[in-house]
Amino acid sequence: MTRALRLGTRASLLATTQSQLVADAVSRATGAEVELVRITTHGDVATGSLASLGGTGVFATALREALLAGECDFVVHSLKDLPTAPAPGLVIGAIPTRAPANDVLCAAVPLAELPAGARVGTGSPRRAAQVRRARPDAEVIDIRGNIDTRLRKVAEGEYDAILLAAAGLTRIGRLAEARETFALDTWPTSAGQGALAIEVREGDLDAALGDGLRLIADADATATALLERDVLAELEAGCAAPVGISAHADADEVVVIAEVYRADGRRSVRGERRVPAAEAADDGPRRAHAAALVRELLAAGAGDLADLAGGRA
Repeated sequence: MTRALRLGTRASLLATTQSQLVADAVSRATGAEVELVRITTHGDVATGSLASLGGTGVFATALREALLAGECDFVVHSLKDLPTAPAPGLVIGAIPTRAPANDVLCAAVPLAELPAGARVGTGSPRRAAQVRRARPDAEVIDIRGNIDTRLRKVAEGEYDAILLAAAGLTRIGRLAEARETFALDTWPTSAGQGALAIEVREGDLDAALGDGLRLIADADATATALLERDVLAELEAGCAAPVGISAHADADEVVVIAEVYRADGRRSVRGERRVPAAEAADDGPRRAHAAALVRELLAAGAGDLADLAGGRA
């Protein structure tokens, strides 16, 4: 390619760090220079909880608008922040190698050892329900701000603990500040957590950019993250619905676990499905497996616990 490519990104430290990783990989694959175009999203400037602001789309919309307007050639999203509904004219061009999908606790001691009535910060309804299940005595408090801000609030004693994604801390070199890492089989996280989605205009997928993106795509990351998203899409979970979905590759299969929680954490419905790797890599069969898992969850009463449009008659 003879011109520099423009990569649209949110302007936070985490976003620009992970976008630079993608920029470097694309540059190596295409031989083109890649420059970052920083874009401010509604979620970056608005106050209030993410659920009250509209959930995942508050970070994706401005990036998508810039891409459609030709202000950049491709954009990078944290996949968990990308709505499951397709955006007309745009497609996911690649999902690179995935960072750890686990949640972590940043505190002086593990969750089980926090003092009675500990103040635990999270902006995620799913994490809040999981904390309440594990520690019904804890006071779960909404928290906003970048990683540095949140960690500082723990250091200064405003919170006893906060929950974060291991992926974010890993990418900015601060994973050592995590006190406890939660296992995905007992603490499933957000669909797509730890994965990045590179989104492009449909017409560019067949161009040199599309060829370069295919070179940096990771098969396991793509299969696991898209299976998680398919389950979430089938559930049609509202932005405030406490739902955890995690998948991992296991030999020639992909194992997906989904759990729906009541907001107070006192009840949950869990399902698991093993998908042949070849079917997890194919859109049609993968979606059929996701639909089957969701039917099992709904039959077990998941629709009684959370706002799941997919469970309405």
